[in-house]
Amino acid sequence: MVEAFLVGALAAATLVVGGLIVFIRKPAERTLGLVMAFGAGVLVSAVAFELVEEATETPGSAGAAFVGLFAGAITFTLGDAALARYGVRHRKDIGGAPLEASGLAIVLGAVLDGVPESAVLGLTLLQTGNVSLSMFVAVLVSNLPEAIAASSSLESSGWSRRGITVLWTAVAVVAGLSSAAGFVLLDGATPQTLSFVLTFAGGAILTMLATTMMPEAFDHVGRPAGLATVLGFAVAYGIDLIGR
Repeated sequence: MVEAFLVGALAAATLVVGGLIVFIRKPAERTLGLVMAFGAGVLVSAVAFELVEEATETPGSAGAAFVGLFAGAITFTLGDAALARYGVRHRKDIGGAPLEASGLAIVLGAVLDGVPESAVLGLTLLQTGNVSLSMFVAVLVSNLPEAIAASSSLESSGWSRRGITVLWTAVAVVAGLSSAAGFVLLDGATPQTLSFVLTFAGGAILTMLATTMMPEAFDHVGRPAGLATVLGFAVAYGIDLIGR
């Protein structure tokens, strides 16, 4: 359980790093867009080969896997729509526009984006005894541009640097707890339950990518965002092949 917590917290530590980067010097919007597109490709690959493929390998689990996929997508959509009412619709805005939202709403937005990824890290550690390298890299990379964009928006909204650092540290701790929960609560679960949880996370992640990261990257980069996404996909797939 401790290992699962550390893995989840470490993967989310790039949120804190992203905030620190903004304090030193915010990268160009085009650079952020390319990193965001690359991270999206990494996550798509991880969902396909680490989550969905794993979920459907056990005989009799395909039905639970498909239900989980759409359940995750619907849950994220509803949560995202609810948070949009509190001013966190554009929490991944690369431009750094001020956020009209409470600190709690911003935290909930970050948790909504990050908990599915973190829980999967703990679950894959439970299933295989090893951390999924491609999923770990996917979370690391995707968190960085998100934190940079959000930290810039928070600073524009009047947040102190200390407050931003505390925010991301808290989210990293929640990510660690989510990873630990995935490890502990699903120990001994049936293959169908595990398949459901894996694809639930996958559906939530894919929906997040389609509605936030990919559009944001394209808005600031244009067509090269597609190439960066494919590059991210290829890199993650290569990591997955090496790890097999």
